Amino acid sequence: MTGKRRGRTGRGWDAAPPRARRPRAAAEQQPSSTDPPEVRDPPEVRDPAERAREICLRQLAVRPRTRAELAQTLQRQGIPDEVASEVLARYSEVGMIDDAAFARAWVSSRHHSRGLASRALGQELRRRGVDSETAGEALAELDSETELATARELVARKLRTARGEPQALLRRLVGMLARKGYPPGLAFRVVKEALAADERTAEVADHLDPDAWAADVGDPHESVDREPETPA
Repeated sequence: MTGKRRGRTGRGWDAAPPRARRPRAAAEQQPSSTDPPEVRDPPEVRDPAERAREICLRQLAVRPRTRAELAQTLQRQGIPDEVASEVLARYSEVGMIDDAAFARAWVSSRHHSRGLASRALGQELRRRGVDSETAGEALAELDSETELATARELVARKLRTARGEPQALLRRLVGMLARKGYPPGLAFRVVKEALAADERTAEVADHLDPDAWAADVGDPHESVDREPETPA
């Protein structure tokens, strides 16, 4: 005998699925014109000069900047040119922007930390908007004897762990110095001296071809050792 079909109990596997809740109407989700002032988001109206000052302060808090770097940042942020000029002029007057001090610090820091020579440092300063006269004064503090000593230190450090045939070592080491901005003649001389002083390569150092490295290095003016830019 077939029993009566039992109704759903409301529990267990045969329970009816829950009814979906109706979403609130758009009018209920958005604040209306009758909402109190603190609920509504009024459009932001700010003084461009105030925005420009805040942008500059945030940039300078990360690292020193040149006037040209700050001007580019303000332009990207939509600050009117006349407002940007006034703010930057004021910051220059009070010493918060000082391209000469920036250039001197940049030359000292990048030479000692990365071993860059004058030519590479000059390129970096120009990319940051430092004018030629200001850059030249900063680079004048890096004398040729200091550059020579740094080049020798760079080569000696690399040579301690380098492996390969003398001609291959010559190409790699001269190429390394060229990318850091050292003149080709100085680079070859420093590397040849280092190879002559190393017992592994001393016997063949005098016979190394000074032109053998040129094809591998390419144009040293286009291959200066660089570091990634700090995001603005």
